[in-house]
Amino acid sequence: MRHWFALIALTLSLTLTGCGYNDFQRLDEQTRSAWSEVLNQYQRRADLVPNLVATVKGEANFEQETLSRVIEARSKATSMQVTPETLNDPQAFQRFQQAQGELSSALSRLMVVVERYPDLKANQGFRDLRVQLEGTENRITVARNRYIQAVQQYNVLTRSFPTNLTAMVFNYEPKPNFTVQNEAEISRPPQVDFGGAARPAAPAAPAAPAASGAPSTPAGTPTR
Repeated sequence: MRHWFALIALTLSLTLTGCGYNDFQRLDEQTRSAWSEVLNQYQRRADLVPNLVATVKGEANFEQETLSRVIEARSKATSMQVTPETLNDPQAFQRFQQAQGELSSALSRLMVVVERYPDLKANQGFRDLRVQLEGTENRITVARNRYIQAVQQYNVLTRSFPTNLTAMVFNYEPKPNFTVQNEAEISRPPQVDFGGAARPAAPAAPAAPAASGAPSTPAGTPTR
């Protein structure tokens, strides 16, 4: 009797392996691990923001609108409830991506405005925070790229034949991923603006009066 159980277990194991079941388990775990790293890096950035805001607040007459946008974007990004089910919910995933993108945009704008405050740029505390923030942004980019690759492998397995049949039986749906357009936007370095607004064009000099006796030129007549 024991031999029959062993034979059935062996047959079932070979069947599940052949249909890709074990690959689904492996890639699903790989995706969750990559996602955890993404969340860790986003949390690291969120933890830096309060100290960054406190330092910038010390600068007199700093642009409050920019600072308020950073605070609001951080509050929105950290208020979202992210669970393992988020990976299987395209709408929830998009909301998370949008919230983090808004925080990235607000921080980029803050870095641009800081260029107008030499005392703040020279502040050692701010410079340290800026270095940490730049390093965190790089880590976020790396973590997101690893997650993109992990999801890509998982989704290829989900849509390929015959493993798509296994996905159908065990209800393995393709996972949402970061969009290429948003990835390019987040990876784009901040544009430094020194506040040099475009100068208005100088008014045209009035036409010199015609010399006495010279024939006058009618308006709209081209001159040589």
